[in-house]
Amino acid sequence: MTDELTLANALLVLPDETVRGCVRIVGQTIADIDTGAAVPKGAIDCDGDYVSPGLVELHTDNLERHIQPRPRVDWPHAAAILAHDAELASTGITTVFDAMRVGSIPSGAGRYLKYARGLSRELWELREQDALKISHFLHLRAEVCSETLVEELQEFGPEDRVGIVSLMDHTPGQRQFRDLSKFEAYLKGKYAMDDDMFARHVDQLRGLRDRNGDRHEQEAVDAARRFGAVLASHDDTTEAQVAISARHGIRLAEFPTTVEAARACHAHGIQVMMGAPNLIRGGSHSGNVAARELADLGCLDILSSDYVPSALLLSGVTLGRIWDDMARGIATVTRAPAQAAGLADRGALKPGLRADLIRFRMRGDVPALTAVWSRGQRVA
Repeated sequence: MTDELTLANALLVLPDETVRGCVRIVGQTIADIDTGAAVPKGAIDCDGDYVSPGLVELHTDNLERHIQPRPRVDWPHAAAILAHDAELASTGITTVFDAMRVGSIPSGAGRYLKYARGLSRELWELREQDALKISHFLHLRAEVCSETLVEELQEFGPEDRVGIVSLMDHTPGQRQFRDLSKFEAYLKGKYAMDDDMFARHVDQLRGLRDRNGDRHEQEAVDAARRFGAVLASHDDTTEAQVAISARHGIRLAEFPTTVEAARACHAHGIQVMMGAPNLIRGGSHSGNVAARELADLGCLDILSSDYVPSALLLSGVTLGRIWDDMARGIATVTRAPAQAAGLADRGALKPGLRADLIRFRMRGDVPALTAVWSRGQRVA
């Protein structure tokens, strides 16, 4: 018999409104939706809790945090992947694009080695064993200031579920780290660099940008086309940078750092994604534009948990309160990211779509998850 589940007497977060009703799941699919407070026989009475689509996360560093919980500590990868997967499920994320860096610097003051190809193989092995709770895709973060980007990109193909390729330019003194003092504090705090190491690392990155930057950027653009992946920009700061992104065919901007860049993105038809921690904390830890300011200006389309998985649901609800429209707020963490990634089978409560759902109730201003379903199966 096909599994069937009905969630009734819930506040359903539909694409454009929130209404009292019930949703029926058959197998892995949403079968139908009805309105009203009735609780059919055999249904789960949600007692007015919210039921919304499962959250869609396009950019998270969380897997990297699990495989390297401390600098120079390499945790067993299978254990790290399973812990990461379970953590995301517990926060309501049912689809994730796992960010993995491609492009390494095997020499110099700030050396770091490649890892994405091996880690992704281990991820897909666990997926083939049906060991993962939620849906995973790859997000390759293409570091243009590196020595090995071209070789690392060539190790991936269309079969690798690469959904997003983002152009990462971390040249000191521009984009995210226009303020060198913020960059210095970040590296010294994370990697215990002294003054001399930091100065040599900055010189090395600037030299790599001069030698390889333009070529690497074009290679990443070409690789995204080869994979059939969405191409994203990262930390656009000026109108000129956004214009270059538009010429590349980019339609998703991750974390633009200024109002100027965010407005330019919308003028070019590029969706703007900001970090949930930025919205919740009230500002950027790097001193860049606040997500709340872009929300107030109508220049914020998608939210990403970035480095705090539990921030994603809280940020969607927070935007719902700011805009006085819960459906609009939740859409920034469900329907909008799904559409941006080209996933037409999820992200909304609609008959025929995947049965990825979450149930939560408000505890003051904070949403508290009570259940999570992925493909109709409860995973948290």
